Amino acid sequence: MVLKRDCSITWYGHSTFKVVSPKGVHILIDPWVMGNPVCPDSLKKVDRIDLMLITHGHFDHMADATALAKTHNPKVVAIFEIAAFLQSRGVENTLPMNMGGTQQVNGIKVTMVQAFHSSGIQDEEGRLIYGGDPAGYVVTLENGFTFYHAGDTQVFGDMRLIADLYHPQLCFLPIGDLFTMSPKEAAYACRLLKPRWVIPMHYGTFPPLTGTPGKLKQLTKAIRGLKVVDMKPGDTIK
Repeated sequence: MVLKRDCSITWYGHSTFKVVSPKGVHILIDPWVMGNPVCPDSLKKVDRIDLMLITHGHFDHMADATALAKTHNPKVVAIFEIAAFLQSRGVENTLPMNMGGTQQVNGIKVTMVQAFHSSGIQDEEGRLIYGGDPAGYVVTLENGFTFYHAGDTQVFGDMRLIADLYHPQLCFLPIGDLFTMSPKEAAYACRLLKPRWVIPMHYGTFPPLTGTPGKLKQLTKAIRGLKVVDMKPGDTIK
């Protein structure tokens, strides 16, 4: 895949991605790195983070948020409750927000949109703490290239509003099934969102996450102009 949008995208596995913007801003989405079983060893040591985005409170999306934030001191965008949790653990530069809000961070426009999932945060004693609502993000880079990271979600009708309001050219969609939508629902999401590219995520990490990019390709082959990008953990595309 060639984006031709002066950015690069690296997949750490599961739902964790690093996007480097046209002006060199390093954006890490859903920081689960060190304990991520499909993340290559070469990526376990993150070299730089300027902006961190967290979709929800589950361990497989923010287990390394505190450690990485303290090491790299990025600006951390999350829903209010997760931001407060991270602040209580000594994380600085949190930028809390909520559904429908937009903020400009390091020249990057970040809009929080809804997701249908849960969002409990597991603390050091194993207790579940209220983590606010789960979210997705619509991100517009300095050159206008816009992508949508859906977080963990089921398909929902208001994805059509995301398409109408923000026109994401690229969508990161979960396909694993059981805890998120499967390729069947993700294919319908593609019809609502109308992106040019879709990158499947949140599959294959554990045996129950059975959805595959091949199945998504099969179910979307009739959608004109859509490219399903089958990345492998560790891959970088530009």
